[in-house]
Amino acid sequence: MKKLTNITPLENLSLVDKVELRLKEYFKENNLKIGDSIPKELEFAEALGVSRTVIREALLRLRTIGVIESKKRKGMVLTQPDIIQNFEKAIEYNLLGEQTLTDIFELRLILEMGMADLLFARKTKEDVDALDTIVAEQERDEINTSFFSLEHEIAFHGKLYEMSNNTTLQRFQDLLLPVFSYVHDNMSPESKDFKYSKGTFVTHRDLLNILKTGTPERFREAMRNHLEPHFERVLKIIKS
Repeated sequence: MKKLTNITPLENLSLVDKVELRLKEYFKENNLKIGDSIPKELEFAEALGVSRTVIREALLRLRTIGVIESKKRKGMVLTQPDIIQNFEKAIEYNLLGEQTLTDIFELRLILEMGMADLLFARKTKEDVDALDTIVAEQERDEINTSFFSLEHEIAFHGKLYEMSNNTTLQRFQDLLLPVFSYVHDNMSPESKDFKYSKGTFVTHRDLLNILKTGTPERFREAMRNHLEPHFERVLKIIKS
């Protein structure tokens, strides 16, 4: 095992915390990659001067977040962590506070502004037809199209994430479902009469038409207008 040097002593941490950090440093210093085997519990215990119980608990933490796993005939190996999984668990247990929900919603605004190029590069006729169906159903159900029902909002924007053909983005969309509910439930009555800076509201139909025949640049601009009430609400909170 490579000797660890130039490391500042850690205070106010449990022994397991310290061992976990030493293990991470060992992986980095030895430039270990996904699929590489790591030493056995006993080897780590002897090298670090702690019990196997402490090593086992530290390794369990790494296993829980998907950094290592056990393989037949190979022992423990490094794996690629699932970067979305921990978010999913937090949401499943309803462990997101109001500030976190707000932060995630701001991230949603950024993502939807930034995915335009992916949408134009990867859209298919089937995707556009599906969006057309979603918009047509919305137009049948709602008179005031500047204030969408939660169901239609999720359907339209969820389809955009799906069209990106980016697995991480699609899974992140699933994480955003509680955020859609949170924002929809907290929209003020005045939101229905919001005064748009350009005088007109960009509807889902407008976004769809741009997606059919426009450009990523036009789509980004239109999406910014579409989301303007949300941006103003977020920026107002920041200024206050």
